[in-house]
Amino acid sequence: MYARLVTGSISPDLIDQAIQIWMDNVLPSAQQQKGFRNVRLLVNREKGRIASMALWETEADFQATVEWNQDQISRFTGLFSVPPVVEGYELVVQADRGDLDAPL
Repeated sequence: MYARLVTGSISPDLIDQAIQIWMDNVLPSAQQQKGFRNVRLLVNREKGRIASMALWETEADFQATVEWNQDQISRFTGLFSVPPVVEGYELVVQADRGDLDAPL
């Protein structure tokens, strides 16, 4: 699997607005993308930090969503204090509660 991590800084008083945009737009759109596995939204309200991590089934699915991801980020125009950082990763280990050495 492949992960896209988007991190950024948002004024703490705009965090709830960003969460709402994410819930109303990004989440349902992500669920419609080919190869989508899951997505998480993390916030640190005190520091005004936000992070979204989405998992894609294959590298091809991950690459096919690059433009889609940019479109989603544009929904937050005016909320980020600086442009967000977008990074891609290969998921090499995943473990859930009760799992030990869970191979992919």
